[in-house]
Amino acid sequence: MVGVGGSIPLAPTISAFSSARACWHSELVPEARIPATQSVSQAQLGAATLAMLYLAAVTAVGPLVAQPSGALGPLDDGRVTYFIAPPDDAQSRPGDVELATWALEAWQRAANGRLSFEPAASEGEALVRVYWAAAAGGQYGEMRALAVDGRRGAAVFIRPDTSALGDDIARRAGLDALFRDTIVYLTCLHELGHALGLVHTDDFADVMYFFGFGGDIPEFFDRYRRELRDRNDIRTVSGLSAADHAQLRALYRHPTGLVADPN
Repeated sequence: MVGVGGSIPLAPTISAFSSARACWHSELVPEARIPATQSVSQAQLGAATLAMLYLAAVTAVGPLVAQPSGALGPLDDGRVTYFIAPPDDAQSRPGDVELATWALEAWQRAANGRLSFEPAASEGEALVRVYWAAAAGGQYGEMRALAVDGRRGAAVFIRPDTSALGDDIARRAGLDALFRDTIVYLTCLHELGHALGLVHTDDFADVMYFFGFGGDIPEFFDRYRRELRDRNDIRTVSGLSAADHAQLRALYRHPTGLVADPN
């Protein structure tokens, strides 16, 4: 597969999750250490490996599908450096960088002092990296874990081309710019949640909900859109549920991102 954002190749993906036509999901290969110039093809993975991944996806939809690898870190006083790639030709827009930044701010507020996000001095030093990817298989986004100086980091891939997400989503996004921005923002929020270590849930109220469970996906986005009067409201309306907050707090009980030993 072709890499995006310059230096990070896309994770190998399996798009046929359950009966859902569009899913967002995270990595299938944890702690990937693929050289910057190398991309992964299905042929390299091998037919047997792909078959097992596909079987796991369609028979164990939810918590067993492509889950993150725990909290980021170890962190220095909760500090998380990040890099957001500039818009490219993958249907991203200049304002999408702002949407990704607002998603980071939402998680920072939810962490209540346990995490702080700061721009990295360079892409290679960033613990969390956001890239814009071309449309593929009706996917909204992906996350894959990275090893960054011996720590678990994450690369997040956002697919902002809403015209490739089914007729209903495409039509609404074409008529309503705020609905389109809602999709990109919530996708950033969801995949950055995976980057932080949060797992999928089966509760439609959560931003970490897994689309493989079904439900009215346009309504998933519409309910957030109805809270917005203009684009700037996205910065203050987080979109996170109480359960999303609880997941984050369980992972980051202390500024270091480490959970204290109960003993």
